[in-house]
Amino acid sequence: MANSSSITHFLLLPFPGTRQLQLLHFGLFLAIYLAALLGNGLIITTIAWDHHLHTPMYFFLLNLALTDLGAISTTVPKSMANSLRDTRDISYAGCAAQVFLFVFFISAEYFLLTTMSYDRYVAICRPLHYETLLGSRVCLHLAAAVWACGFVYALLHTANTFSLPLCQGNYLHQFFCEIPQILKLSCSTSYLRELWLIVVTASFSSVCFAFMVVSYVQIFRAVLRIPSQQGRHKAFATCLPHLAVVSLFITTGIFANLKPSPISSPALDMVVSVLYSVVPPAVNPLIYSLRNQELKDALSKLVTGCFQKQ
Repeated sequence: MANSSSITHFLLLPFPGTRQLQLLHFGLFLAIYLAALLGNGLIITTIAWDHHLHTPMYFFLLNLALTDLGAISTTVPKSMANSLRDTRDISYAGCAAQVFLFVFFISAEYFLLTTMSYDRYVAICRPLHYETLLGSRVCLHLAAAVWACGFVYALLHTANTFSLPLCQGNYLHQFFCEIPQILKLSCSTSYLRELWLIVVTASFSSVCFAFMVVSYVQIFRAVLRIPSQQGRHKAFATCLPHLAVVSLFITTGIFANLKPSPISSPALDMVVSVLYSVVPPAVNPLIYSLRNQELKDALSKLVTGCFQKQ
């Protein structure tokens, strides 16, 4: 029986099969990672470059792209490197860093999505007070609070997880260092030390989710009262991308953490983890760009300007 003081590295879940399948896994993850880098990088560059997009909605969208880039860069490159080198190792310090960074970016994204729902509520339900309620200073304070809360939340989770004695070896049934998998290595009596943090997490998550639900109930009521069909369509167009991203984020996260134990298996756990940790960062830029004409026009100008300079 190993304990945490004697563990120097962890063994991640290997991609099963032949060398050809491992290289296929590397290629698939590489394609998804490059798509995430390209999509989120273009959103960040376009919003920073075009002064017409220097509004609260796009400021928060820029921060969302940063969280997506951070989250996928924390897990996918290490998994690709392991597949390419046919290895499973990750150091103890590397695992702790991966847990901290992943929880940091994922929690910051959840808090940011909550903030973005408030932005849409003010823009549609209280448009005359938009500049007052969401001025530049307020937006900066909200963004700082989002990142600070994500940092504190990740620090608490990481400190609690790696302070538990690990008595069940060092094999993780996941392609990255995931907290539930690490807790499975802990002595059963030590789970109580994580219980209070789970309660706090559930409480904050419930409050954020309730806030988003209430915001969108008010938004839909306001939109349905708009007399013109064109006005309703424009209002829905600014909300639907955010609502789609929220739905994807929450549904995959809930299924990953609350799926029934009888249907759990290493292969299913890996697929579900890919759905909530890898797919959203790559898909989110596509969701926002498809329904946002302003963003598409600014991106077109940026690309055209780059080609003209060449």
